[in-house]
Amino acid sequence: MKRREFLALAACMPWLSVSAADARLPGVHVFGRLPQPDAVRRVFAAGAPAAVLVHAVAPDKLLGWPWALSAEALAMLAPAYRSLPLLGRLAGRGSTMPLERLVALAPDLIIDSGTVDANYLSAAERVHQQTGIPYVLIDGRLADSARQLRDAGQLLGAPARGDMLARHAQVALPACDPARRPENPRVYLARAADGLETPLPGSVNGECIEAACATNVARGKGGLARVSLEQLLVWAPDAIVTQSAEFFALARQDASWQGIAAVRNGRLLLAPSLPFGWLDGPPGINRLIGVSWLGQRLREAEPATGWIERAQDFHRVFYGHAPSREQLAPSLGAG
Repeated sequence: MKRREFLALAACMPWLSVSAADARLPGVHVFGRLPQPDAVRRVFAAGAPAAVLVHAVAPDKLLGWPWALSAEALAMLAPAYRSLPLLGRLAGRGSTMPLERLVALAPDLIIDSGTVDANYLSAAERVHQQTGIPYVLIDGRLADSARQLRDAGQLLGAPARGDMLARHAQVALPACDPARRPENPRVYLARAADGLETPLPGSVNGECIEAACATNVARGKGGLARVSLEQLLVWAPDAIVTQSAEFFALARQDASWQGIAAVRNGRLLLAPSLPFGWLDGPPGINRLIGVSWLGQRLREAEPATGWIERAQDFHRVFYGHAPSREQLAPSLGAG
């Protein structure tokens, strides 16, 4: 579609400014006139967390992935969804979806989920104004997973499935006793190939630590931070957890990392990352299984058994397909 044609089409589309949150769905922010749930057939996920959410609740309505999935990740999904195209994203830093192409895709609804702030709201309103496509932001972090699933079910015409997944989410997230906080394991979450990037306390990327009833040893406010080995020595975590197989291999053989007691004592844990991260990547409902895994691994000296079966159950329930033992074993047996 040429830009002139796109602008002409957008100008003819009726649009509304942001509405008040739907009285039935107080965590939902709506831009435009929502279609009836049963009429929603084509959904564009604005970012990775939203794509995982839509894939779990109404996979047949997802138009494509906002980011490139590896061949290994795609192999863990049901065959029907391995060929979904890479479309690009609207949410986050640097949109990769041109609005002309978005209009050409003709989605019935745009969905984003996760953190909602003034920037996200402004961007959603702008996209809706320029395209006429209804845009929904589902507010919520990891602790709100059950509500996000129910809200998505209501919006996408799949309320029964949304309710079912929400019940699973409620069971997956433990109730942490504030009185036991000083006794909680102290954890460093290592990101990047060198392990020296970490989420700060309270950030969306580090929610899995607190949700597993542990304490993030990092200090400061914000999102992600670069740190040094010297700082890590001062923090002295009880355990280090990562999703990076490259860093995991490095730390087990590098003399500098062996100077960290957690690594030296065998408390370096590798979390699975396929098809979606168990701790992050993206920061969505995919982390529900990671919270349970991390909580158990932190409190047991030896690797917990039975996680292949648990992973298969989670995949079957949330993603509609259970990977084989051979697919799951490498990451679950490495920690």
